[in-house]
Amino acid sequence: MIKTLLIPGLNGSTDDHWQRHWARERPAAALVEQDDWACPVLEDWQERLDEALSDTDGAFLVAHSLGCLLVASYARRRLTPRIKGALLVAPCDLATTRRLHPCVVQFGNEPLDRLPFPSLVVGSLNDHYMSLEQLERHVASLGQRADDDRFRRPYQCCQRVRALAGWPRIPRPARARHRGDPSGFVLGGRCHIGRPRFGCLSLPKRPISRR
Repeated sequence: MIKTLLIPGLNGSTDDHWQRHWARERPAAALVEQDDWACPVLEDWQERLDEALSDTDGAFLVAHSLGCLLVASYARRRLTPRIKGALLVAPCDLATTRRLHPCVVQFGNEPLDRLPFPSLVVGSLNDHYMSLEQLERHVASLGQRADDDRFRRPYQCCQRVRALAGWPRIPRPARARHRGDPSGFVLGGRCHIGRPRFGCLSLPKRPISRR
C-alpha cells in the first residue's frame, strides 16, 4: 500500500533528483506522474493527484517547487481528508515563476488558504523562485509559523526531514570551508555544503506518524 506520494514541480524530477531516489528506495512511496510537466495546468495536475489519492487509504505528500502549490490547492477538495500530512520543499512564488517562465504555467491564483492537515516547509535562503519574505508570507498563510531559529540549526532541520522520510540519523556533517557559511544541509544521504542554504520554516501542528 502506498503511504507517501511524491509530487515534483515544473519539468518534473530527473532520475538523479532526490524525489526519484526516495521513490526507488521506499517501497511504500510513489511519484505522481503528470501528462505535461513542461506546461502545467492546475486542473490537470489536480486530476492526477486525485487519482493517486483515490488509490490509497491516506497518504503523506512530499512536494517540491511548483508541486508545493499543487498541494496548497488542496485546502478544501473532496479528497483532502486522505492527506495525512505534507512536506513542502522549496516552494515557489507563483508570480515569480510565471515571470521566469512566461506563457508556461497555468495555475490560476496562488493558493494561500489555511491547510487542514499538518505540514512542514523547507525553504532556501537564496532561492530565486521565492524570496525569504515571500516564503514567510506563504508559510503564515498556510497556517504555520516561521521559526527563524531553524536557519541557525540546519543539521537539526535535515535530521527532521530524514526522520519524515524514514531514513536513519546520520553523523553531523563536517563544517563547510566556505567563508562565512559553516552550514550544511543533508537530504537523502547527500551533503550540500554552503550554497544554497536551507532552513525549516515551520513545524507540524502535531507529530507526523512514520507508520
